[in-house]
Amino acid sequence: MRRLLRGIHFTICATVQFPQTHLPYNNGVPLYKVSLTHSRFLFTSNSLPPPEWIDPLIDLSDVISKTHQNAKPSPWVPQILNLLDGSSIMESNLDSYCHKFLIKLSPNFVSYILRSTEVQRKPDIASRFFTWAGKQKKYNHTLECYVSLIDVLSVNGDFDRVKSVFGQFRELGFLMNLWSSNSLIKSFGNLGMIEELLWVWRRMKENEIEPSLFTYNFLLNGLVNSKFIESAERVFEVMESGKVGPDVVTYNTMMKGYCEMGKTQKAFEKLRAMESRNVAPDKITYMTLIQTCYAEGDFDSCLSLYHEMDETGLEIPPHVFSLVIGGLCKQGKRVEGYTVFENMIEKGMKPNVAIYTALIDSNAKCGNMGEAMLLFERMKREGLEPDEVTYGVIINGLCKSGRTDEAMEYLEFCRGNGVAVNAMFYSSLIDGLGKSGRVDEAEKLFDEMVKRECSPDSYCYNALIDALAKSGKIDEALMVFERMEVEGCDQTVYTYTILISGLFREHRNEEALKVWDAMIDKGITPTVAAFRALSTGLCLSGKVARACKVLDEMAPMGVIPENAFDDMLNVLCKAGRFKEACKLADGIVDRGREIPGRVRTVLINALRKAGNADLAIKLMHSKIGIGYDRMGSVKRRVKFRNLVES
Repeated sequence: MRRLLRGIHFTICATVQFPQTHLPYNNGVPLYKVSLTHSRFLFTSNSLPPPEWIDPLIDLSDVISKTHQNAKPSPWVPQILNLLDGSSIMESNLDSYCHKFLIKLSPNFVSYILRSTEVQRKPDIASRFFTWAGKQKKYNHTLECYVSLIDVLSVNGDFDRVKSVFGQFRELGFLMNLWSSNSLIKSFGNLGMIEELLWVWRRMKENEIEPSLFTYNFLLNGLVNSKFIESAERVFEVMESGKVGPDVVTYNTMMKGYCEMGKTQKAFEKLRAMESRNVAPDKITYMTLIQTCYAEGDFDSCLSLYHEMDETGLEIPPHVFSLVIGGLCKQGKRVEGYTVFENMIEKGMKPNVAIYTALIDSNAKCGNMGEAMLLFERMKREGLEPDEVTYGVIINGLCKSGRTDEAMEYLEFCRGNGVAVNAMFYSSLIDGLGKSGRVDEAEKLFDEMVKRECSPDSYCYNALIDALAKSGKIDEALMVFERMEVEGCDQTVYTYTILISGLFREHRNEEALKVWDAMIDKGITPTVAAFRALSTGLCLSGKVARACKVLDEMAPMGVIPENAFDDMLNVLCKAGRFKEACKLADGIVDRGREIPGRVRTVLINALRKAGNADLAIKLMHSKIGIGYDRMGSVKRRVKFRNLVES
């Protein structure tokens, strides 16, 4: 060929095309035309140069490192990203585009595209693009391509495809490096794929790859996420004694693991251990602990951790304020909650609806409805729109304060302004109307609730049953009780307690006992309040021994009311049945259920509260219950019954 072409003189004239978006055009005609002249070779106009492998960054020396922050993306990157539209012809469009501009996508380019923000949340497109790229001639996916695809799939929780891609990856036997190891450990850790995570960790050891701080933190996170807390502890110990020490992320991960496993004390130990290693806690450290303490009801620790954050000058997120204020309000510490609230405002942060609602609820429950309404108005002035929870709190507070008519007005307002009216609204209003003696209105509201297709819950049923029972309509209360069962609504221990009290009040003692037995047969564990209702009824009906027997039967259920006998003595004394009270006191002492001195004190107080000061003084100055009488050689305790018999 060289001999044929030798001596021939010619000119090469070819037009080099570029993507339209990167060269100026005038009416569709390119302004630049590149002519190449050569004196030795001639190509025909039909000949095309081979496709060019393109890379994602203009500075090619920085492509492999992937850590260069100043490298500029190639103009080809946005063009390819625009073609990844997920359409049915996406692959065809990619083929056409690459053929038109004589390009092929290098493995570096494919990896770069897979890691782009545009593709990170599109696992289907990422998988299709990966498959398409692998079909290019003379192309083989590199380690980085597989790792990048696994990263995309793991971010989106696509467990099955991650497992499939990783299976292909293992068969190819790539030589691991630190970057790929870290990425894979992170991905597998997020998905809880411990077997795969440990495979990567072993390969690192085999290839003598030194783990970095990132490696350890990703490994710990994976173990903690999968509840392998003991394994995580061993890794942590290796870090403490090794070259790579734990940082704040390491400690936070361990604390998260302890908190999720219910080992809050160990989490606090790690917090204090940070001080000895000069590792400063950050806001994530405190948020993790505060959230856990709040969930456990340890609101004092929430407040203590909040003060610690404040003293160290850390930024306090709004969520922390919400938890601390909410916790204080649940404890009834509305003044302390309001102090934290004002501190939040001083720091230039705006309280949210949840914080206002917690403060309003706390004031309402303390009976301070005036302050609750002032906070409610302040919240609206600051442009915050109350939600259904806020309105529910307002309605409940007004009903508890006896302001039922105002509560009804708020119900109508919510209906007319698109606020979701839930069962909580109705239960508060039914309860409020019932306690105000407006039982008929309570019944109508209950029926209206059903018509509006708002399913009554056990609170609504209980509120209506309570209203009916206390107004003497015990038969209607029993009908609602039966309807509750038909509708499939859970009958709670509170439901049974209401009925037992109502039946005893109407002197239908045997029916009350049947309701108690039905509750036990259903496996519902009685509460102290339930036994109090039963024992009060039995004592007032002269069946003190039966009440004591029921109390003994409750012990195997794990229910031991501490003040049961106190309540019974108080009930009997209040009813003027002092003889029965003294008999009960003797029975308590004789059976060794309580020390005599305490029973004596309880009975003195019960007599005093019942208005019988004479008997109380007589008992106080006597040896009854604690002294002894001698009859020959026999010493006997002075019985309480001597108080009324002598």
